[in-house]
Amino acid sequence: MRIVSVVGTRPQLIKAAALLPALRSRHDEIFVDTGQHYDDAMAGSFFAELGLPRPDHSLGIGGGSQAEQTGRMLPAVEAVLAATAPDAVLVYGDTNSTLAGALAAAKLRIPVAHVEAGLRSFDRRMPEEINRVVADHLSRWLFAPTPTAVANLAREGIVDGVVLVGDVMRDLAARVSVEVRDPAALTETGLGLTPGDYLFATIHRAENRTGPAIAAWTALFADVATADRPVVLALHPGTRAALDASGASLPSSVRIVEPQGYRTTLTLQLHAAAVLTDSGGVQREAAWLGVPCLVLRSTTEWVEAVEESDGRMVVVGLDRDRARQALERVAPAESGPAAARARAADLDLHPAGAADAIVAALEGDR
Repeated sequence: MRIVSVVGTRPQLIKAAALLPALRSRHDEIFVDTGQHYDDAMAGSFFAELGLPRPDHSLGIGGGSQAEQTGRMLPAVEAVLAATAPDAVLVYGDTNSTLAGALAAAKLRIPVAHVEAGLRSFDRRMPEEINRVVADHLSRWLFAPTPTAVANLAREGIVDGVVLVGDVMRDLAARVSVEVRDPAALTETGLGLTPGDYLFATIHRAENRTGPAIAAWTALFADVATADRPVVLALHPGTRAALDASGASLPSSVRIVEPQGYRTTLTLQLHAAAVLTDSGGVQREAAWLGVPCLVLRSTTEWVEAVEESDGRMVVVGLDRDRARQALERVAPAESGPAAARARAADLDLHPAGAADAIVAALEGDR
């Protein structure tokens, strides 16, 4: 088969790094990067770190509003599809790149394969929710990562083409986990951290870049950070710009760092006392690594991650009191270092086998 894969963001590059080796070993795969994450800190370094091939087509479409960005992507993706005439177009997740790839393919009557199909927050205020719903209803192959995702699709009348494959991100996390277990990996970050003596945080979603949301999460971070246990905040460039524009400030106990590479992000999660995030990817990684995690949203698509965490993962939104109380329960300061060291020493993460399952499903329905 000739398959065009459309990516555009760091999380999609992670998923592609897990799937592309299996895909390219048996099929003609054409790799398209829309450029949605368009600076080197956000995406460029990931190609070398993850062993990804350079894109066959780099569209360079970043910035702008949701509508502007998607609108510019559509004709650019359409031109690639018209020139390459693929048998299928593969899209990942829930971004503007996902929506543009699915729409362009569907309008050209090219079958769509959606990796991470069926996820639902049931919050239509999220642009990601709109993107994933549309992509699912346009897709011929729907590769669901969880049983809940399969059930969500069935409730919307989507049954044909649905395959429960597991999570491709787990495949890559399992591959890399051996490299990050040793506390020496934390030393190599150059951030001067020791296991269990810090909290690791990320925040990037559109709803958390509004003025009221920024006021809420800066207050939350300031409340849980201390000189002895700082919050290390890997800050998305868009969130940093929104923070600067808002005039809000953070205390010195919140250390802002640039977005980190994949291995460094896993390292910082594994050896932290706890993780605070609004990222679905980081949430899942924390679950696989066994790290206590506070989800900085009111809902999550990854319900299994919460339900199967034995109470380590808590959805707290931006409520500082709930966050503080949750941390006191799941990651008390006095036991943080010992818990982090034991967690890293015992880590034995197995792959989901999602990449092979996706390739097998594509081959079985030709």
